[in-house]
Amino acid sequence: MTKKTQKPSMYLTEVKALSDRIVKAQQPIRILDAIKWDDSIKQAFLQSGCKHLPLIDADYYLQRPLGFDPDQKKQEFHQIERDLMRKLGQLNPLSVIMRRICREYQDVVRMLEKRGSATFCNISQELYGSSQDVFHVGDPTLADLGSMMEQTLTQLLQLEFLTEEPKTINAKDAVAILNEKIQAVFPGDGLRAMISDGIVSDAAAGTDYVKLRADAMFNMHDLRVLEVHEIWVHLGTTLNGMAQPYCTFLGKGPPSATVTQEGLAVLMEILSFSSSPERLMRLINRVRAITLAEEGADFMEIFRFFKAKGLDDEDSYTYSSRVFRGSSAQGMPFTKDLTYIKGFVLTYNFMRLAVSKGKPDRIPLLFCGKTMIEDMKVLVDLVEEGTVIPPRFLPPQFKDLMGLSAWLSFSRFMTSLNFRQLEQDYANVL
Repeated sequence: MTKKTQKPSMYLTEVKALSDRIVKAQQPIRILDAIKWDDSIKQAFLQSGCKHLPLIDADYYLQRPLGFDPDQKKQEFHQIERDLMRKLGQLNPLSVIMRRICREYQDVVRMLEKRGSATFCNISQELYGSSQDVFHVGDPTLADLGSMMEQTLTQLLQLEFLTEEPKTINAKDAVAILNEKIQAVFPGDGLRAMISDGIVSDAAAGTDYVKLRADAMFNMHDLRVLEVHEIWVHLGTTLNGMAQPYCTFLGKGPPSATVTQEGLAVLMEILSFSSSPERLMRLINRVRAITLAEEGADFMEIFRFFKAKGLDDEDSYTYSSRVFRGSSAQGMPFTKDLTYIKGFVLTYNFMRLAVSKGKPDRIPLLFCGKTMIEDMKVLVDLVEEGTVIPPRFLPPQFKDLMGLSAWLSFSRFMTSLNFRQLEQDYANVL
């Protein structure tokens, strides 16, 4: 890429000031904390013999303050949006991106105001997508993809040699192992793994840490996935985003960035051969559960869905509560868990198209921060002019693009082959 002339310093000062305001304004917004269910809800459900719907409605969420005034927060983002117009203009690419982010955070606030209602779920679909969304015109929906992959993965999981090893590593020991890996990848950056009691999933990444649930158990394969997914991608893109001199908003991604970031993390699991059929099945089960909930299934029906997959009562409750958090036990779902598979497909398609168009150098820019695929063309220009700096950290697979480019160069041809005909032709081989 040819280096363009650096923008005037006054312009960059304005960009940084406005970007910093977005970062500061979003700080008190904690979506997952605002919508999670208390442990008392779980205990009451289990003690009932798993026979009664959890008592969750709009009144329940009113007991969980957001930590900010919704009207003031919406006005704050509106004012930043107006100032972007006044100082950067309507058509300036960074103005367009940052104004969209401001509007998105206003939608987030409106969604959180409507916890326990249909409006919450409607906005969730706008932010994260729906199982009925298509990737491109005429393509299968996310729900279709879930059904197709479920069939394949079910067959694979019946094979004994593909069964994962038992989970014998407790959270304390897992933290020690992950901290060694973090220091090897990010020495001296102050990043760390730690134990937390306040998360639903086994693990989650924050700004400078990876949290592990205190009662979670792991195996070495799980820890490899966490290394690639949480450390390489989530901590890596955060570190790269926070290193940006002007576009500091790249260190804090809105929900639309979640699609790209989670997709990139799942893609990295696969590129590094760290994933497994069992891991993919867990992700596909989330898609299938959201699909069922969007079709009208309530909490009990989703709970029974997970039970039928071989999960125990506690895990089935945990996965079901992920589907309905922010909603009610009989409402529509919170659709964030679609982003893993949706983002994987979109990110993979971006990468293979970049290679087919002779632009593989675009791919590492996904790691500049909490990026979005729809902004990649603008991001290329911003890197060329020096407004955005290239990623400081890249996973091994992206440091040298030769192998990745060679692999992806076949993808267009391979996807054009008729799979049904392949099955017939290889019938006497497999």
